[in-house]
Amino acid sequence: MNLKLSLTQIRQLAPVNITGLGTPALVLAALAMVVLPMPAFLLDILFSFNIALALVVLLVAIYTNRPLDFAAFPTVLLVATLLRLALNVASTRVVLLDGHNGSDAAGNVIEAFGSVVIGGNYAVGLVVFLILIIINFAVVTKGAGRISEVSARFTLDAMPGKQMAIDADLNAGLINQEQARTRRDEVTREADFYGAMDGASKFVKGDAVAGIMILIINMLGGFIIGMAQHDLDFGSAAEIYTLLTIGDGLVAQIPGLLLSIAAALMVTRQNESGDMGQMVIGQMFDSPKALGIAAAVLFVMGIVPGMPHLAFLLFALLAAAGAYWIVRRNKAEVDAANQAQLQPLGAGDAQPKELSWDDVQHVDTIGLEVGYRLIPLVDKGQGGELLSRIKGVRKKLSQELGFLVPAVHIRDNLDLAPSAYRIALMGVVVGEAEITPDCELAINPGQVYGKLEGVETRDPAFGLEAVWITPNLREHAQTLGYTVVDTATVIATHISQLLTNNAAKLLGYEEVQQLLDILAKQAPKLVDGFIPDVMTLGTVVKVMQNLLNEGVSIRDQRTIVQTLLEYGPKSTDTEVLTAAVRIALKRMIVQEIAGPELEIPVITLAPELEQVLHQSMQASAGEGPNIEPGLAERMQQSLVDATQRQEMIGQPAILLTSGMLRATLSRFVKYTIPNMRVISYQEVPDEKQIRIVSAVGQ
Repeated sequence: MNLKLSLTQIRQLAPVNITGLGTPALVLAALAMVVLPMPAFLLDILFSFNIALALVVLLVAIYTNRPLDFAAFPTVLLVATLLRLALNVASTRVVLLDGHNGSDAAGNVIEAFGSVVIGGNYAVGLVVFLILIIINFAVVTKGAGRISEVSARFTLDAMPGKQMAIDADLNAGLINQEQARTRRDEVTREADFYGAMDGASKFVKGDAVAGIMILIINMLGGFIIGMAQHDLDFGSAAEIYTLLTIGDGLVAQIPGLLLSIAAALMVTRQNESGDMGQMVIGQMFDSPKALGIAAAVLFVMGIVPGMPHLAFLLFALLAAAGAYWIVRRNKAEVDAANQAQLQPLGAGDAQPKELSWDDVQHVDTIGLEVGYRLIPLVDKGQGGELLSRIKGVRKKLSQELGFLVPAVHIRDNLDLAPSAYRIALMGVVVGEAEITPDCELAINPGQVYGKLEGVETRDPAFGLEAVWITPNLREHAQTLGYTVVDTATVIATHISQLLTNNAAKLLGYEEVQQLLDILAKQAPKLVDGFIPDVMTLGTVVKVMQNLLNEGVSIRDQRTIVQTLLEYGPKSTDTEVLTAAVRIALKRMIVQEIAGPELEIPVITLAPELEQVLHQSMQASAGEGPNIEPGLAERMQQSLVDATQRQEMIGQPAILLTSGMLRATLSRFVKYTIPNMRVISYQEVPDEKQIRIVSAVGQ
């Protein structure tokens, strides 16, 4: 208890955190070892610590889930290398000063390692030690250095494409601002890590070269000092200094080899989360084909005369047993999956249960049916991301539209093509497409700088030109200007587009009542007596559906209810009430269309055309103008051309017309020209200025 209290008091009184002194202490110790002489027993301790440190670093590198989880590895590598070089200098000083006193002059660790490698034959020991250095320098260190260099280069080249992909996901609503910031930080950390690894690998390579040079210097220097200064004969000098030199080099090369292996493991791993051992075993032994063929080859080699039959036949038997076990395991997994699918059918029930209302299947508000090859996309156990993407789409649309978008009910459908999916609203199919699960979709946003190899197709959501490509072409496609998304994003974007276009169908009595209940908590006097004294709930639902059908958000419930309270006693016509609400929401409508700019670019109808439409409207008693088909076709083509001109210069396409024609023209362009928005003169805010960019005539 006293010891614990004293340590706590010391930590509180310490001017700096004790845990942060490890690296500075190692650096200062390394400098001290270079300058100051060290006794043999202290060298034993430091060499043992160096080996333990290298072993710990290697194990951490093996069990780290992702390379970025051990981002301090380049720094640890540098510090461990400096410590090892300082130990080489200190041990060289002791070997050359006290080596003539015997093989234990430089400590027991150096003597023990030298004796084990030499094994009574100095020539063999020297050859083994040289082979160890060559392996470390020419194979492990050189290969790790090359991989680090290539990884750093590819990571830096891929940064712009990854940033564009993050921005695309953010704009599509698949991720929020916090998730986008986290992914950008991860991209930056990845580039910094591989850049640091590229530099740290140069230190490891230099350390291997230094080991070879130190070996030569120690051996030649020991012979000269032993025979010239201490009067040793050649045999004694060779025996003593060879043992000490090999022992000294070995205790330095073993930690160096361990750290080189750790560096190679770090740079050869993919930046995916997972235990390395499980990933290697799972990927190597997932299919029995490789083990089966290997067993056959080993068996043939084992029965060849002159071959070691026992060894080859033993491993052939082990490989065959492994292949048989994998086949049994895969078959058991398939049987379990089939049993799980058949279980709900209730085939084992002795008596069929009586039917009830629970057996009646109601129509899903939003339904998604997928083919069997797309099931992994919705299975979290298999890494499927579609559920989280759909959740992100629902959240984004709920915030934009102003009401809670219903959940998407997902089920598999064996009647569909294996890679097809179908989206339904209220049981009616509104969209379907076929995708390639193992590929990614490179979408042409309008301007790209080259062609891609793959299967040409169309983006299901917007109909843009696209190409199905393999994942390894992702970075190349992004550099050419394509927007590359995975299959889960393709389906989620398609769902988002269809829900946006059909938002009015998702809003019903229950949703409107929920909105009014929420508003009642904030403004109870406003809602009190609104339903049913002023108007019915059905009228309110119809007005809000009209707003959504025209692309107007219903977030501002206070303004909507206030307007309906004002105009409700005067009219029950939902078209009139919708127009009144639009005028009340004009600032929000114009801001969503044209942004905060003071000047609004608009397309107008020529006066003579607008007069013709007014006369037609009056003749039809307000039920919609009876437009001559040829005139309607010419007007539609003119509006399409004007919309394309606006899109080419990056401006919105806004048709400005009278209040009498606005609703009719809005329905006229909704499906033929979805990018055009129609507003009336009364919906232009007082502080805004209009600029006529074109006029559509007859």
